[in-house]
Amino acid sequence: MASEEAVFTMAYTRAGLTPDGSSTYFLPRLLGRHRALELILTNRTLSATEAQEWGIINEVVPAEELDARAGKLAKQLAAGPTWAFGAARELVMRSFSEDLESQMEFESQAIADAARTEDAAEGIAAFFEKRRANFRGR
Repeated sequence: MASEEAVFTMAYTRAGLTPDGSSTYFLPRLLGRHRALELILTNRTLSATEAQEWGIINEVVPAEELDARAGKLAKQLAAGPTWAFGAARELVMRSFSEDLESQMEFESQAIADAARTEDAAEGIAAFFEKRRANFRGR
């Protein structure tokens, strides 16, 4: 996000509407019930810094650096173990609807599945050889 621009507002109630787009599901989980209600009921606009502090965005960079930073992050993620990234994301998203025991079972299955990928073999070899892994998404 560019530095101090206003970047986040929930203006639905200003127009006499209720929030949609799953915001009433995700915002309370991300921000807590009280902050989610504050944004929804007051139509407060958060600056980029506030949005970062609240956990809505991950990083604030000057506007002139935004494209370069986004490109660097995209390259970093694309060069990573994309299968493991997808499985990790699925585990995190699923964790909100599972109990601890079930979540640990899903984690056990996911790491066993990941261990059978070419990327895992490459990552483990790179670790022991003290070099950067060359992941291929397989």
